[in-house]
Amino acid sequence: MLIAAFAARPSAAVAGPPYITDDPEPTDYQHYEIHLFAEGERAIDGASGEGGIDFNYGALPDLQLTAVFPIGYSFSNDAATQIGPGNIELAAKYRFLHQAQIGWDVAVFPRVFLPSLSSRVGDNHPQFLLPLWLEKDWDGWSTFGGGGCEINRGGDAKNFCLAGWALTRQVLPELQIGAELVHQTPSTKGGRSSTGVGAGFKYDLADNYHLLGSFGPSLQNTNQTSQFSWYAAMLFTF
Repeated sequence: MLIAAFAARPSAAVAGPPYITDDPEPTDYQHYEIHLFAEGERAIDGASGEGGIDFNYGALPDLQLTAVFPIGYSFSNDAATQIGPGNIELAAKYRFLHQAQIGWDVAVFPRVFLPSLSSRVGDNHPQFLLPLWLEKDWDGWSTFGGGGCEINRGGDAKNFCLAGWALTRQVLPELQIGAELVHQTPSTKGGRSSTGVGAGFKYDLADNYHLLGSFGPSLQNTNQTSQFSWYAAMLFTF
């Protein structure tokens, strides 16, 4: 799990990949958002990450369907790099309250992570995350956050929870910047909690092409969790 990462979506929504703190706005009805992405994190004894395709479709006015197909990698300072299929992710974001009604958008975004097909990278057991996300927009600013808990049982893994909050600003017509704070409880037996911050951007190359990038350091238990994380993507919208 990344500690912190920052970018934005091209439409009215201002979050999504690579934020851990997501937003409640689904992909526009009958439109697509496709990320070609790479992400990773560095720990004191090695590094890990993945790259692949993050596919989103606006199936209904308030319903987004998501599928992520990653290829993962990991290496330690004294071992060879391991590469293989990561955990395929299937998800559905449903917004059930709108800012026009109560001043905030509110959505659930349940996610299922399928077992990895590789014994070298990814997790070999299924996982299920059920978060709740909120958002408010005003005068070029947006603030959003929430969190949830993940069923993560298998081997040394254990159930954990995460929470985060983010703030973004549209500083130029084609440029948005943001910052985020995220906390996660231990996801393995004997593991440590992690807290991270970071900053990132979204730059619109054209109406349908967008660059995303982020970098964020960890603040808590860096020797046992990670030291920093990063994300880069090309986003296509149509």
